[in-house]
Amino acid sequence: MSADLLGTIVAATRRAVTVRQAAVDARALETRITRRPAGHEFTAALRNSQPPRVIAECKRRSPSKGILRESYDPAAHAAAYARAGAAAISVLTEPTFFDGALEHLANVRAAVDRPLLRKDFIVSAYQLLEAAAHGADAVLLIVGALDDAPLARLISQARTLGLAALVEVHDRQELTRALEAGAEIVGVNSRNLRTLAVDLSVFDALAGEIPPQITLVAESGIRSGDDVSRLSTLGYHAFLIGERLIAEPDPGGALRELREQCARV
Repeated sequence: MSADLLGTIVAATRRAVTVRQAAVDARALETRITRRPAGHEFTAALRNSQPPRVIAECKRRSPSKGILRESYDPAAHAAAYARAGAAAISVLTEPTFFDGALEHLANVRAAVDRPLLRKDFIVSAYQLLEAAAHGADAVLLIVGALDDAPLARLISQARTLGLAALVEVHDRQELTRALEAGAEIVGVNSRNLRTLAVDLSVFDALAGEIPPQITLVAESGIRSGDDVSRLSTLGYHAFLIGERLIAEPDPGGALRELREQCARV
């Protein structure tokens, strides 16, 4: 595996986007947007819905753990998450490394009314149009995958489409870049996407440096209600949880149990 996994995935994504755009250009894709994304509802869910506010993730595979779920049905998993109280739902759409697909996003949109995050490696405005056309309300923008100007431009373009942008950072430098680019939702990822190493101390190091008006999301390495409760005291508003849930026999039940643990803490 490449020592710089993020760079490898971004390069593959750029090639794939070029192929998709050659088949369906941006103008044609715009005509497929029949529903305006509700980015404001995504943001509100992370701030105002019943705590603990979990963005529950649908993904079949990860580069670090391999196949997480053989019997993968994103729409069914999302419906179970919604019944278990998920504030929002994240859907992996990256095909090569995560076995995702845009069709998974569309299928989840048809199954639930919760705000949806397109989880992918967004590098172009074309992918924002894809997200909107397939039912997303928000997109993930990874600071480590983007230079400053494209990052700021994608945040602005997402906002114009009605999409919220969850801007992911892993260290202080990336946090500074995210805030300067106009991020309103910041996700602190304890997993280094270049090496896949997890360092939970990142949550503590960055929490106190984020202005109070910024919606703050903790990502990766969250295993229990105790983890969620501790991070809540640091100021995190919501928690993106994937592997911990989707690998369980009953992902919805696993989310319900985690939320009940938080209530007992």
